[in-house]
Amino acid sequence: MFKPKLFTLLKNNPKEFTTNRIITDINAGLIVAFIAIPLSIAFGIASGVMPGKGLITAVIAGFLISFFGGSRVQIGGPTGAFVVIVYGIIQNYGTRGLITATAMAGIFLILMGLFKFGKIIRYIPDPITIGFTSGIAVVLFSTQINDFLGLGIASIPHRFVDKWIIYLKNINQITFQTLGLGISILLFMRFYPKKFKFFPAPLAALIISTLIVKLFNLNIETIYSHFGDITGSMSFSPQMPTLSFELVGKLFQPALTIAILAGIESLLSAVVADGMIGKKHRSNTELIAQGIANIGSAAFGGIPATGAIARTAANINNGGRTPIAGIAHAIFILIILLAFINYIVLIPMVTLAVILFTVAYRMMDFEAFKELLKAPLSDSIIMLTTFVLTVFVDLVYAIEIGMVLAAFLFMKRMADIANIDTSSGDAYEGIDEDEIENKKNMKGVVLYEINGPFFFGAASTFVEYIEKLKDCKVIILRMRKVPAMDATGYHALYKIYRKCAATNSCLILCQIQKQPLKVLKNYGFINILGRSNFAMNLDTAFRKAQEYITDLEEYNKTFNIKKR
Repeated sequence: MFKPKLFTLLKNNPKEFTTNRIITDINAGLIVAFIAIPLSIAFGIASGVMPGKGLITAVIAGFLISFFGGSRVQIGGPTGAFVVIVYGIIQNYGTRGLITATAMAGIFLILMGLFKFGKIIRYIPDPITIGFTSGIAVVLFSTQINDFLGLGIASIPHRFVDKWIIYLKNINQITFQTLGLGISILLFMRFYPKKFKFFPAPLAALIISTLIVKLFNLNIETIYSHFGDITGSMSFSPQMPTLSFELVGKLFQPALTIAILAGIESLLSAVVADGMIGKKHRSNTELIAQGIANIGSAAFGGIPATGAIARTAANINNGGRTPIAGIAHAIFILIILLAFINYIVLIPMVTLAVILFTVAYRMMDFEAFKELLKAPLSDSIIMLTTFVLTVFVDLVYAIEIGMVLAAFLFMKRMADIANIDTSSGDAYEGIDEDEIENKKNMKGVVLYEINGPFFFGAASTFVEYIEKLKDCKVIILRMRKVPAMDATGYHALYKIYRKCAATNSCLILCQIQKQPLKVLKNYGFINILGRSNFAMNLDTAFRKAQEYITDLEEYNKTFNIKKR
């Protein structure tokens, strides 16, 4: 269940770790570190914590995800998906609450892996994933307006609408130096040559903008002018807070949401990576590794972490093929952090805002919104509901309500797929054409065929059919096209059996498949109905029906003679 890729590669494929392979992986790790540094700082600030916390998360969680992970090439660290929920936790419960929620999310992720939820998480519908991811992108974009325009607002509200109200109220406070630099950085990153992938655009933007602000002594807010000395917040000593049952109870939902987000994003990233390198990850191991990483991040005061799709793709594109690349990326961030901390504080806030603008743009699925009218109405409703709730209400409620809506719509679709065939030729398929009319006209015998899963919707419809029957002595239920049955389906069958028993009628089940048969065995229904009332084919079922009717007629004759 827990088989980290690094360990199994070292055990089973030690020859893969050649000198060239290791050098290539280390080089890929260095390039990814250059990408991760500005993003980690920006995500930390956007989440409402000190910028150093983002870097600490990239070091601790990034190392643990690669060391214990189920993917060869996964790169872990803070991502934009957590900004919305982390900012809300900070506003409501402070740093203590965030550390507690991150550690709780880590525990949830480990439990998900131990209970083999790896494959289940991948079944979360795309409309929900697209809805909340695009919603997060809009909220992430809105969090950076203050720094991009240089409004100088000290405290930004948590709610989306409240943010924009305060922005509009302070619109006359725009700092044009800040805005001019921000637009310049945006254009610089937009037209940055792709051939310089060894030195990523965000890092180049950080260095150049920092030099411009310093050399020209521009009146533009920097990390230092905004946060002061941040070296004290970058301690690598464990700092787990004291826990209380009350706080844990309040943070249960947010922590579970962090865990679900981390699980979805990490497994999605791993699946994308598999397609790029032609390998397969271990989903449950990956979830456990994500859990360990989040507990580790919380222990050092960091923020939630997960697998990052863009950084993982960059790792692969630069030659990374083993977990050594991810481990090297974390070590390089640590080295750069320790060596250049005095320069990191000089980074302009507007540069970080522009970097997050580009992240938000990549997160927003514009194509999905263009195709809203082409998609099924139910999918469009789920996506828009999740999107609107994420932006205007809360990410926790967005995911919960989105999942409930998706579940209801899925159940409705299952009910719609399943249909009950009573008289068409398809229901009599397998019988000689000359015999079909005789079977249809057999007095007192009714044939039903259920097509599709026998879940609650189809079950209730079937019961309605049966309750309308009159003068019926035998009901043949053909189940060759029923791949699955749930408890409601079973109880519908049992209700029909009770009705048949009460009216001295017979229920015959024909061509039942493996899963429904197992359900009936578990409930003991085979013994209740009687093994003789199960038929392997339709001919046998009609023969049993004829025998029952013949026996019933003989019984009635005998009973009437005795009565006389």
